[in-house]
Amino acid sequence: MVVRMRVNRSKTGKRRSHHGLQKARVSTCACGALRQSHRACPNCGKYNGRVTIDVVARTKRDQRRTAKKQKELRESGQSSETKETKETTEAKA
Repeated sequence: MVVRMRVNRSKTGKRRSHHGLQKARVSTCACGALRQSHRACPNCGKYNGRVTIDVVARTKRDQRRTAKKQKELRESGQSSETKETKETTEAKA
């Protein structure tokens, strides 16, 4: 079968001219860190001069979550830490 409405390379290239990747637009926060435009700063949690994200609470929550996951992995025997300690104790014995 023959393609009836074939699109040539020029037309395809013109259509795809807007598909290129663009670099991220970043600006500096008052704290000096780089952040994306129209987004809250990941370091200090400020947006438009106001604190919108409680960064301290977020880090505490993340630490609790990782500690809980590590504990669950250790209890199930899937943690890499317990395997490494078992291997080292077996090698020493």
